[in-house]
Amino acid sequence: MNRLLIGAAVGALLLPASTVLAQEHACLDESCTVMSLFQDVPAVEGATGYQGIDAPKYGTWGFDTAGMDTSVSPGDSFMRYANGAALDRLVIPSDRTSYGSFALLRELSDNRLKVMIESLAARTDLVAGSDEQKIADAYRSYMDTDRIEQLDAQPLQPYLAAIRAADTHDKLAAYMGGTNGRIGASIFGTGITTDQKAPDRYVVSTGQAGIGLPNRDYYLSPLYADKKEKYQVYVARMLEMIGWENPVETAAAIVAMETRIAEAHWTPIENRNRDRTYNEYTIQRLVDEAPGFDWVGYYTAAQLGDVPRIIVRQDTAMPKIAAIYAETPVATLQAWEAFHSVDEAAPRLSRRFSDAQWEFRSRDLSGQPEQRTRDKRGISFAEGALGEAVGRQYVADYFPAESKAKMDELVANLRLALAARIETYEWMSAETKAAAQDKLAKFTVKIGYPDKWRDYSALEIRADDLFGNGERAGLFQWNYQLNRLNQSVDKTEWGMTPQTVNAYYNSTNNEIVFPAAILQPPFFDPDADPAVNYGGIGGVIGHEIGHGFDDQGSKSDGNGVLRSWWTTEDRANFEALTARLGAQYDQFEPLPGYKVQGGLTMGENIGDAAGTAVGLEAYHLSLAGAEAPVIDGFTGDQRFFLGWAQVWQSKSRDDALKQQVATDSHSPAEFRVIGPLRNIDAWYDAFDVQPGTAYYLAPADRVRIW
Repeated sequence: MNRLLIGAAVGALLLPASTVLAQEHACLDESCTVMSLFQDVPAVEGATGYQGIDAPKYGTWGFDTAGMDTSVSPGDSFMRYANGAALDRLVIPSDRTSYGSFALLRELSDNRLKVMIESLAARTDLVAGSDEQKIADAYRSYMDTDRIEQLDAQPLQPYLAAIRAADTHDKLAAYMGGTNGRIGASIFGTGITTDQKAPDRYVVSTGQAGIGLPNRDYYLSPLYADKKEKYQVYVARMLEMIGWENPVETAAAIVAMETRIAEAHWTPIENRNRDRTYNEYTIQRLVDEAPGFDWVGYYTAAQLGDVPRIIVRQDTAMPKIAAIYAETPVATLQAWEAFHSVDEAAPRLSRRFSDAQWEFRSRDLSGQPEQRTRDKRGISFAEGALGEAVGRQYVADYFPAESKAKMDELVANLRLALAARIETYEWMSAETKAAAQDKLAKFTVKIGYPDKWRDYSALEIRADDLFGNGERAGLFQWNYQLNRLNQSVDKTEWGMTPQTVNAYYNSTNNEIVFPAAILQPPFFDPDADPAVNYGGIGGVIGHEIGHGFDDQGSKSDGNGVLRSWWTTEDRANFEALTARLGAQYDQFEPLPGYKVQGGLTMGENIGDAAGTAVGLEAYHLSLAGAEAPVIDGFTGDQRFFLGWAQVWQSKSRDDALKQQVATDSHSPAEFRVIGPLRNIDAWYDAFDVQPGTAYYLAPADRVRIW
């Protein structure tokens, strides 16, 4: 299946490079899940994570005071002050690369899905063709290890034969086009997304691809030289396992080709620029400007040969990558395609393949010591194939109606707070303020689950065909995308399932979306102190609203159209503020030599700044003039900031952190906590933070954005 490296054009709570969303989505968490320590489930050495299916509770009023380390000054490390004792007892499970509140809620969601899916798989009375039958059979097929081992690499053989038969550059280009929705890869990635300049229609988007490591830095930076060496060994191992000739020499040629492609790739920071990544092309223009690759054959095989226009994301990279393709011997390109095919198929092949892939992709790249158990992977497979069908049952079992009602109230107060703040900005003209208010008023809010569920009736799932189930699910999704091309954009669709622990902003719909699974402690607890809820889910709401006004989201108007609605002077003032914020994050260093990239994480950092500043003001509005009570000695403002810190309670393995700073648009958790707070005057007042502490900023150096 092609991997379109288009990135997120707006912002989210957390999102990894490996997560595939529409280009206009941006989510809250780098794993599109979330991390924290549940008070009633202390992590211990050898723990395998959260085991329950009931939502956790934090303390008596929504915050775990026993998890604090008050020996640490808030200005030296607010993460440790708020979470130090909890972090000390938190042990990353051996099948995880990070752990904390997001991951624990993801496990809660997984545990609920496990109960649901395993109960379906145990039944014999399911109606043929029903969603329940398909969910059960998807899981059964993954757990049928006897048949999987018996088949070994047999399911992949037709693909390897087809790759060998594609013995010219043009035949291989067509083969790559045909891998959309199927096993295989392409040096270019193609998908169907909402048109950012005409958000009522869909458009084909094509961009750079062709590499097997997380991004270009893994090929070009000495910081990741050891990962590149291990990758070449892995490529040779997989080629040998499928019987490809000269695996060691061929692996070296593949990695050399990918290194050249990586040199042509745009940087992660360049890929964020929505003005640069919207380039209108036709197929003929690509033929003329990026020769050496059979574009006509590629798009025809992808069933896109007659599209009138294509959005090319990295326009200057396309000719370079096409030239590399033309200069590379056919034998190397065939081996490249064979390797990426087996690499993608490995989780659905016998254990020797799935273990080899895990050992490199998870252990060597991210530092994960142990593979997830087979049943956990089976649940993920069933969910991946039938996400909304699984989500429909999840909502019925676990999402109370009152949560949605209370979220509506929180969102309303956040919007009121931002509307009031906009009018106070001295750096913004009345004209731009009016446009910003118009955009804020037009925000759509989605909470919990979609009003219209996905129809899976055309998807065939068989209990005895794991490999085929994956192929049919991929083709089902690709055909779904193809069928949308000549239709109006369906604004009722969701980019995440209800059981996903995350949230996102979609710029082309100008909407903020909060799946059911994130509306639980520590983010949201209907019984918690309001200050903690405003610091938790209020900060998340403000974060997603903030993405509509971050350095990239602010390039679209209230109707979702990519256009400038700023005066030239106001935009310059805004960019000066964002540059100052980026410089602050450039100084953060989670590991020696591995610094946060302020330019890469800019959108998420602005989202965090908005989430905390607007969330605090919304909390004040909710008091309706009354004075906030003091609880356990903590003022309302203190509880708000502690609530924000609690949702980012997490630890990561070193290799995972190294990958995050190179590839992820989200800063590490420690800096999600302190980065925005050190720019808020009220935080200094709440905790008496004085000059001389590690994160103190003089008032003149504090950046106030939204």
